[in-house]
Amino acid sequence: MIAQSVLLLSRYFLGLLFVSTAIGKLLDNRGFAHVIDTYQLGVPDVALMGIALSVSLLELLIGINILRGRALSMNVLATLGFHLGYAGLAFATLLRGIALSNCGCFGVFLARSLTWSTVGEDLVLAGISLTCWLLLRKR
Repeated sequence: MIAQSVLLLSRYFLGLLFVSTAIGKLLDNRGFAHVIDTYQLGVPDVALMGIALSVSLLELLIGINILRGRALSMNVLATLGFHLGYAGLAFATLLRGIALSNCGCFGVFLARSLTWSTVGEDLVLAGISLTCWLLLRKR
């Protein structure tokens, strides 16, 4: 009973989180592309819009699929990959001493500075994703 409740809450939390972050990025995809550029990853300018759009649409698709219950295990596992990737990117960026006024988590409309707490938040979200995925496997 408790496991089912945790699964349901974590599933809807992850689904809503991914839909909301995707919408925030898609509302100003050019701005999100600029945020990606501030990470100084050496991405060519011509690729920034495509990467920004791809990330945003993939987040949207994953979130919708989780909310609709489609390929749950695969989509929840994708959220784990996203959160670990975001945590790694934030960690590396902070280690390089790059100060960002917007981490890009919610696009340009909810700008938050990149800090060490951003890394922690992504790791907590990865933990939620992992818990949800493990509970799905037990079902």
